[in-house]
Amino acid sequence: MADLTGAVWRTSTRSSSNGGDCVEVADNLPGVVGVRDSKDRTGPALVFAPAAWQAFVARAAGRS
Repeated sequence: MADLTGAVWRTSTRSSSNGGDCVEVADNLPGVVGVRDSKDRTGPALVFAPAAWQAFVARAAGRS
């Protein structure tokens, strides 16, 4: 499991427009991108390789 100590979490600017149902992303750590539920900040986080996260975001945005 990746160590997310020192992660700087950010929430989408669109999260307030959908009732707060959003995720937070931490991409400031070398070699990992953390993703967690913005409503459960002490809960578990998923960890992705940066290339995998970039591919997911591109695909979700229709840029693949």
